[in-house]
Amino acid sequence: MDYLREREGKTAHDRRSNEKKMALSPRRKYVPGPVIVGAGPSGLAAAACLKERGVPSEVLERSNCIASLWQLKTYDRLRLHLPKQFCELPLMSFPEEFPTYPTKQQFVDYLEAYAGRFEIRPVFNQTVARAEYDRSLGFWRVRSVGLQKKDGKWEGEEEEEEEEETETEYVCRWLIVATGENAEAVVPEIEGKEEFDGPILHTSSYRRGDEFQGKRVLVVGCGNSGMEVCLDLCNHNAFPSLVVKDSVHVLPQEILGRSTFGMSMWLLKWLPMHLVDRFLLIVSWLMLGDTARLGLHRPCLGPLQLKNSSGKTPVLDIGTLAKIKTGDIKVCPAIRRLTCHTVEFVSGEKENFDAIILATGYKSNVPSWLKESQMFSEKDGLPRRPFPNGWKGQCGLYAVGFTKRGLLGSSMDAKQIAKDIERHWKAEAKHLTAFASLNSP
Repeated sequence: MDYLREREGKTAHDRRSNEKKMALSPRRKYVPGPVIVGAGPSGLAAAACLKERGVPSEVLERSNCIASLWQLKTYDRLRLHLPKQFCELPLMSFPEEFPTYPTKQQFVDYLEAYAGRFEIRPVFNQTVARAEYDRSLGFWRVRSVGLQKKDGKWEGEEEEEEEEETETEYVCRWLIVATGENAEAVVPEIEGKEEFDGPILHTSSYRRGDEFQGKRVLVVGCGNSGMEVCLDLCNHNAFPSLVVKDSVHVLPQEILGRSTFGMSMWLLKWLPMHLVDRFLLIVSWLMLGDTARLGLHRPCLGPLQLKNSSGKTPVLDIGTLAKIKTGDIKVCPAIRRLTCHTVEFVSGEKENFDAIILATGYKSNVPSWLKESQMFSEKDGLPRRPFPNGWKGQCGLYAVGFTKRGLLGSSMDAKQIAKDIERHWKAEAKHLTAFASLNSP
């Protein structure tokens, strides 16, 4: 990089400047290709698609492993809610021996194999604190804070692994934001939360129901996670109740042996969305009954229309509804306040609980570190432009995994991004080749 060499040259023989820079400035690294922030499925997909097109990249990950949400913050019984063919990343299918709905560990194994196949080696324990476009230079500056082992020990000192915090500034032409929609847990404010004597935990800290055996547990949130945690608690002889604050679509996971999602995608090839929604609701009523009688009222918009307009995903039932019908899971209204062991609901009813689990979802953390407001909304940290146009911003900024369409949406983004960056990469390579030939003797 010419501008980096120029800056280094100006202070190369200035002792005071060098000492000050070593004390205050982060280590700087130039990345010829894009920097990808996040080594989840979206980041891996982007890196693989770029690699396939001959474009190198640098992947930064704040945790110590790939797919940290899957590996460190999900419950043990989790499976993919959609058939594996709708969840595979670009350029590599799931193994044939995997079941239709792979387990959490099988999905992690697939991602590990994916990273290995495309030789993706993320830089772990790197938390991006700030990323900003330097218009005077035409490059992105991505500053990360990480841990590295300390070098050198006093003579006679015991061999212990020590780590120190270091800063690194990555300089690149392109920046791909792959931290996704689920970067941070959403923990709602509940009146009296500090008074409640039992544990209050987010589903990101929940692993399995055996630690709640024989206990009364209130699960807040009726999405796929909340429903599945309730079922897991039932299977471990706990006594769960489910807070249902908003309307929700509950659909069978399969219809006549075929996945509901797969059938919906097939029907959308031939029918308008509102007719497919009507079909899904009729079949759901025949298979599941009237969910409103159980306290699960359906939204006015159909499940596909609601997903398309707001990103809200319908619940795919895997057995929870049957437990609600038998009374093993009680449906409750929204919470008004908490006291010592008691939960008061907006209906005025009060009940005692031993623990509360918040299945209240996740949110983007992009506004906390990306100093840019054109592409991403500062309110929710999502791209301002709706799908399918939210993957590209200005000045070499891209987003992958923010479509609210799961892994399928991430794959679509990754392919588009790689194609676009390859075009610029080849154009710059051609320009540099021509420049070199003009200046050669």
